[in-house]
Amino acid sequence: MEKKALYQSVPNFSEGRDLERVEAIVDCFRGNPGVKLLDYSSDADHNRTVVTVVGEPAPLKEALFAAVQSAVELIDLTIHQGQHPRMGATDVIPFIPIQNATMDEAKVLASDLAKRLGEELEIPVILYEESATAPHRTNLAKVRKGEFKAMGEKLKEEEWAPDFGPAAPHPTAGVTAVGARMPLVAFNVNLNTNDLSIASAIGKKVRHSSGGLRFVKAMGVALEDRGIVQVSMNMTNYTKTALYQAVEMVRFEAARYGVSVVGTELIGLAPMAALIDSAVYYMGLEDFSYDQVLEIQLME
Repeated sequence: MEKKALYQSVPNFSEGRDLERVEAIVDCFRGNPGVKLLDYSSDADHNRTVVTVVGEPAPLKEALFAAVQSAVELIDLTIHQGQHPRMGATDVIPFIPIQNATMDEAKVLASDLAKRLGEELEIPVILYEESATAPHRTNLAKVRKGEFKAMGEKLKEEEWAPDFGPAAPHPTAGVTAVGARMPLVAFNVNLNTNDLSIASAIGKKVRHSSGGLRFVKAMGVALEDRGIVQVSMNMTNYTKTALYQAVEMVRFEAARYGVSVVGTELIGLAPMAALIDSAVYYMGLEDFSYDQVLEIQLME
């Protein structure tokens, strides 16, 4: 029997404090044939929820549309506060080919959903990553720069005109980025200090845009409920920049401030290979083979 095409999506919603609202949005992914909710994680400091879902093309698009529609009804960015940069109630929606699927097909799905969000919900959409319609739109950080408050002026600029939807932000739901991309690992390193400037300085050293590790995006974030800060990272290609490399660079840079790493945090799901790679490094395993992993043998 031919395997069905499956895509992963990891939509980010700008709500991580009101759990009733979070559940209402996440409910859009429950009970849908052809769609499976794998994980969702809310963070009060970031005021953000990250959902991980997989599904077949048509039902996945429908579930995502319903979730965005719910976010429009429940989230008001004019009163939103949180540590994480955001430009939309639904900030970003990636499509990731997983099984019997291609990047080109993922780009079509992204474009289809983006068009519908623009036409039916009147949300401006900018295509990013593999779906980007111009090189300067590839990087999500550049797309989001200025955040919700600056989007009104930004969208007036020819180089940032939306790919779909009106040329002005939705009054309360802002702007959404949609695109096809490779798997990404959201990974944070916590530090034993409450000085945000230290985490921000380390993030600048670690991220690629400032001369750091090639496939890392990073910034400093305050975890006010714990009285510490973290270097919050997106690992955009874990096969070329490993998680342990990011941890060790953060540790190295932290030492100059007399600060140490007190823990790490995985947001959502990660490919098993990304975690095994770091386990092999820290354990110093010699002549290791993936065939030695029990679960991999069970998958054969």
